[in-house]
Amino acid sequence: MQKLQKSIVIWLGLLPVFSITLFPFVVMGTTSIKPQAEVFSTSWFPSSIAWSNFAEMWTATGFGRALGNSLYVSTLATAMTLFIAIPAGYALSRYRFTGRGSFKRFLLITQMLSPIVLVLGLFRILVVFDALDDAHVVALLYAGFNTAFAVWMLESYFSTIPKDLEMASWMEGASRLTTMRRVFLPMAVPAIVVTALFTFVNSWNEFVLALTLLRAEENYTLPIQILSIVSGRYAVDWHLVMAAALCASLPVAIVFSWMQKYMLKGLTAGAVK
Repeated sequence: MQKLQKSIVIWLGLLPVFSITLFPFVVMGTTSIKPQAEVFSTSWFPSSIAWSNFAEMWTATGFGRALGNSLYVSTLATAMTLFIAIPAGYALSRYRFTGRGSFKRFLLITQMLSPIVLVLGLFRILVVFDALDDAHVVALLYAGFNTAFAVWMLESYFSTIPKDLEMASWMEGASRLTTMRRVFLPMAVPAIVVTALFTFVNSWNEFVLALTLLRAEENYTLPIQILSIVSGRYAVDWHLVMAAALCASLPVAIVFSWMQKYMLKGLTAGAVK
């Protein structure tokens, strides 16, 4: 009985957090299924569910093309980030060299710079090299802005993996590369998954760089495509906007919930040594 009362008190304490967190999704969800005439009604629930809003949104807003662009850019940025961050994090966790501490502090300082501070300089550089409106360039910039955090996070986790396991593999005749591939990396899967997830979500949601560097509509990512539904119009079809926003955010929220076990393990590893 006492345990039940304690659980009730805890859930009551968490209720405001859940309410604040879920409120935007409730607004998006209810508005996305309302008929257009009821979008601004005071009722939270529609008189009839307009599932056709999603089909209309898909064809009228170019959602499918933008979805493909976002998937491509985010996946490419994640792959490039991991390609750099995994060996860099391994080197920081396993080797002691001059300037190691300064380099780690440098990585931390770079996280204080927002992309919006650098966007004008990046824009002028890309104009000189005629590299505007290129999804590959955008993915490269996303990787650049996420690499420092990825290295810092992976280094913290890699340091918790016992070196004795690698030494045992070396004594059996395995090379460093083989040991890293067959012994070290399988044990680092939680941290790699979490790092990849954070990088993917950051790239998926990024707005400022994409808005500045992507000009042709066929190259728009989802945040820019959704903005184009709203900006420059006298009348906004909010039921379509909310349907697009819900379709853009719900998959990432589901993946976050599904991967929370790895997230918790990857984020807390290395906190206590």
